[in-house]
Amino acid sequence: MSVTLLSSPLQGFTDFRFRNAFHHYFGGIDTFYAPYIRLNGKMVIKNSYQKDLQPENNTTLEVIPQVMTGDADEFLFVIKYIQSLGYKELNWNLGCPYPMVTKQGMGSGLICNPEKIDHILKRAHEETDVVVSMKMRMGYENAEEILEVFPILDAYPLKNIAIHARIGKQLYKGGVDLESFQRCVESTKHKLYYNGDITTVAKFTEMQERFPTIDHFMMGRGLIADPFLPSMIKNNTTEYPKDRWKIFSEFHDTIYQQYDEALSGPTPIKMKMQGFWEYFSQSTSNPHKAFKKIKKANNPRAYQQAVREILNNE
Repeated sequence: MSVTLLSSPLQGFTDFRFRNAFHHYFGGIDTFYAPYIRLNGKMVIKNSYQKDLQPENNTTLEVIPQVMTGDADEFLFVIKYIQSLGYKELNWNLGCPYPMVTKQGMGSGLICNPEKIDHILKRAHEETDVVVSMKMRMGYENAEEILEVFPILDAYPLKNIAIHARIGKQLYKGGVDLESFQRCVESTKHKLYYNGDITTVAKFTEMQERFPTIDHFMMGRGLIADPFLPSMIKNNTTEYPKDRWKIFSEFHDTIYQQYDEALSGPTPIKMKMQGFWEYFSQSTSNPHKAFKKIKKANNPRAYQQAVREILNNE
């Protein structure tokens, strides 16, 4: 069975600069989901969202926009916006686990409210011709919450439901709940995508064997920690390219230069790259030492020096 790999949207990480560089240097991802658009009650699309979805910034890859909202009017406003750019599909985020989102009845905090989900989907399907797909956790408090939503979701022609096999309350702690994901597979007519803890080729193979009917797999943190992983999965190999660190170095320099141009001053670029290195360092032979080096680098020159030391060490 051929496998489709998707990049899960990670706020602050998987914007167009990252996506384009990733696609160029590593490949292996069939579709990228853009980080969510959030309106916060104002019917205005922020500049950063606009830039991220501009067609000229996404010429070489398939990108699907995502929205985070618990409000039907906001949902429809975003539909009109993405359709004006030529997009035909909108992904709805019911997966975000962070309390500042869930306490406002959005992300995984909305899964316990089937009536509201029904109302928003009803309006989207009656008033627009957009294709809707979903990105969900299995609930916020418990994994039964999603089972109560499935009868409502089954009434709509959703393209797919990507499920991260955790509950919101877990954030990213603890393991994935594969038994509850299996219950999801048995409880809906919709096409499901699997998401959660695909961090190695062996882990991917394990998930593929555990869920033989699933042929779409979504990767988030694992893809940033090891950018070679999607192409290795596609090629069914655990061997890295011989020039692995040279390729990574070129990728790193590309995104560093682009973020440096886009951000103003040394502090924002430092924080941006430090965020990436929290993941990148996991692929090095000494993750703790590598990340410590990055954190200690207090100016651009020291940062570049730290990166060279880490990569030369590999």
